[in-house]
Amino acid sequence: MNVLITSAGRRVSLLESFQRDARDLDGVGDVFACDLKPELSSACYRADGAFAVPRVDAPDYLDALTEECRRRDISMIVPTIDTELQVLATHRESLAGLGIHVCISESSFVEAAGDKTLTPSLMSERGIPTPRAMTANELEFPTFVKPRYGSSSQDVLIARSAEDLAPRHLSGDDFIFQEYMDPSEYDEVTVDLYYDRKSHLKCLVPRLRIETRAGEVSKGRTIRDGVYDFLRDRIATWPGARGCVTLQAFADRARDSVFAIEVNPRFGGGFPLSQAAGARFPLWLMREYLSDESVDFFDDWEQDLLMLRYDQGVFVSAT
Repeated sequence: MNVLITSAGRRVSLLESFQRDARDLDGVGDVFACDLKPELSSACYRADGAFAVPRVDAPDYLDALTEECRRRDISMIVPTIDTELQVLATHRESLAGLGIHVCISESSFVEAAGDKTLTPSLMSERGIPTPRAMTANELEFPTFVKPRYGSSSQDVLIARSAEDLAPRHLSGDDFIFQEYMDPSEYDEVTVDLYYDRKSHLKCLVPRLRIETRAGEVSKGRTIRDGVYDFLRDRIATWPGARGCVTLQAFADRARDSVFAIEVNPRFGGGFPLSQAAGARFPLWLMREYLSDESVDFFDDWEQDLLMLRYDQGVFVSAT
């Protein structure tokens, strides 16, 4: 039984986490990677094997992916980017019928997470507040502007006056406006969550985002404080959630209030910090989906573990 990391790109740390944890399980073999251009993917070079797939919006994407999985005895797929989540969630059951298990939340959960106008309802069902939303006619500055369907902090804007807004922000419904959470008063926190196949929470690791680069955390620290206490009981179960789910939130310095801003049903870029702290999500996924084992609640992860990321190269002869 082999594992596949899709849209592997430069997710070397995630891939190597699966490779290390696979050694602890009988019957689990190689960890493959795929990408649109695997020859330009550092993770694909570090994988046990790699192959190309069409763009996720191509009509032959799913057929090509399925054929490659059958050819390589791949029994588990781990998606990593937002654009592929809905496609794989929609076809999760049909792929499972072929013996290919996709580690993905329910399609309805993925839809609500991807459409930022639906995310507040997803949070309110769990008793989690979100920043106040505004229409284009009632803006208060500064205001936080982001795409309705966005990823990796692309096209995100802090508008400090009306002059900062372009016509494209104000026409149609492609952008949403939210109350600005001042960084002098609020910390940005990412929470790595693990849900079993019955949507029961098995691990919760908040990590403080100290510094980011291109929308991904470059410096962070695991924290066990009011954010953990606020969330644990509220999201002990979350209908439709499965596998790794990443919650983004703002918390005031006293930890008296926590506001969720979005949720992503996939591994986040900073997950290696939670893995290093002891939250072995890859191992648990393989135990559940490949060994048909249950996963116990895990709370013994290391707090105040600091992550300082740096660039590392993969060098391949071009001849």
